[in-house]
Amino acid sequence: MSDQFDKKDIEEAIEKLKAAWGWLVAIGIISLIGGFLSFANPMQATLAVDYIAGFMFILVGVAQVIQAFSTRGAGDFMWTLGVGILTLLVGAVLVGNPVAGAASLTIIVAVLLIVLGGAKIAYSISMRPAAGWGWVTVSGIVSVFLGVLIFAEFPWAATSVLGLFLGVELTFNGVALLMTGLALRKS
Repeated sequence: MSDQFDKKDIEEAIEKLKAAWGWLVAIGIISLIGGFLSFANPMQATLAVDYIAGFMFILVGVAQVIQAFSTRGAGDFMWTLGVGILTLLVGAVLVGNPVAGAASLTIIVAVLLIVLGGAKIAYSISMRPAAGWGWVTVSGIVSVFLGVLIFAEFPWAATSVLGLFLGVELTFNGVALLMTGLALRKS
């Protein structure tokens, strides 16, 4: 019986991470900037996320409606058209009623933070021999904590706490990536 990763796989992964240390630092800095901007105006950050998600849903909905008509003979016309129209409607609600959209997105983000936090923790355990793995663990724990806190503070969280938590998430993610990149550069 063998472990999930053998020593050679781990060493190869560490070497790839070492080679990409500069990217980790750059992405960490960008994430930190995004975090600071979210802290500066959390309500605007919440609304910005709502509008961006809304416009993305609208674009995807339009693409699905176009696909439905362009592949009409494929047998899934009604299904594809229905999903496209539903996606368009979700986008229209997010853009047309940003407060309701923010409430919906608050729930989605809470779930996403919990899932991503768990994934970060699992990933950090798998990379444990690599320098900086503890920072990724801390980032995962913070993500899970923020997701649970959003649920605990709902519906008040829908107005601006989402923007604050986005700032915290981006800041901790930025610190984790920055510190991991710098640790890999030195190792």
